[in-house]
Amino acid sequence: MWRWRLTAAGVNLALGVPGVVPVWLVWYFLSNGPLAEVGWTRREPTENDGMLLWLVIVVPVVAVFGIIWWLANGPVCRRAALDPRVYWPAGALLTLAPTAVLIVNTYV
Repeated sequence: MWRWRLTAAGVNLALGVPGVVPVWLVWYFLSNGPLAEVGWTRREPTENDGMLLWLVIVVPVVAVFGIIWWLANGPVCRRAALDPRVYWPAGALLTLAPTAVLIVNTYV
């Protein structure tokens, strides 16, 4: 049982390394689109091609990463002997851990 929980943690941390790319793409899209419209962020001054092009890039990348993440976590979730209501949010947080480390190291 513990071996599968450690496997789950390792799988999600390993997926978090390439997962930095979709998180960054979503942030870039939001910060130059909807969040800039309401005044939460400032639009990139050189970004004048519009946001439709970014949607063409962001949606497939996030979809492929989400499918890979789901397919990798499905079998491990069944074997880890954890409630799915605990496993899936914990897996998502562990996947975001490398992104959080990069954010913290940016400001230190």
